[in-house]
Amino acid sequence: MSAPSVLFVCLGNICRSPLAEAALRAEAEKAGLDILVDSAGTGDWHVDCPPDARAQRQALFHGIDISGYRGRQVRAEDFRRFTHVYALDADNLRNLRRIRPADGTAELRLLMDLVPGREGSGVTDPYFGDEAGFAVTWDDVSRAARAIVARLQG
Repeated sequence: MSAPSVLFVCLGNICRSPLAEAALRAEAEKAGLDILVDSAGTGDWHVDCPPDARAQRQALFHGIDISGYRGRQVRAEDFRRFTHVYALDADNLRNLRRIRPADGTAELRLLMDLVPGREGSGVTDPYFGDEAGFAVTWDDVSRAARAIVARLQG
């Protein structure tokens, strides 16, 4: 059986999804879990752009350098390449369901459905806010990352 692989998807791939990618990479490393992790956006506005500077600062605050990450748009093959595709909010989940190819094999879910008490909710988009919003986003994606690791180990 191949190693699990996870793709996080938000709108632009410069705030929420790169933070989710960083959080899961860190949690998986702590747990000694062999996993492929990536992130993408449903939109194409930030393709090849680094994460938002506020997201970079938030990750660095937690000891993770995401400055080398680059935005990309989700592709049809992602639904075959990854075992799990997690949308960071309901709008992106709807968009992913719309573009998912018929032969897509990845489990497609809302990320916060994995966190008890947060089912059905999205990770708030911090883009139009201040630094505090990025801390809230980090808390959300870190809780979800711990839940993913526990689920994959269980």
